[in-house]
Amino acid sequence: MRTETIPFEMTDTFGGEANYAWVRRGVVELKEGASDLALVRAVKRALGLEGVRCTRRECGGIIELRPVGACVVVFIG
Repeated sequence: MRTETIPFEMTDTFGGEANYAWVRRGVVELKEGASDLALVRAVKRALGLEGVRCTRRECGGIIELRPVGACVVVFIG
């Protein structure tokens, strides 16, 4: 079974925009062809955000997650 490595990063926001005063980067490995839902769940698990409601937006191949009530943003891809 082949896997693919997907990078992600989480950073703070200022005025709703990514601020990069701090950043947490990492990668998740998923089987090739895994769904976007599986990808989001794997990243949320890696960041300790399981069970946290997030808004989701797709921006040209990048998935953007914004945990509700937090001043952070997560970029996947």
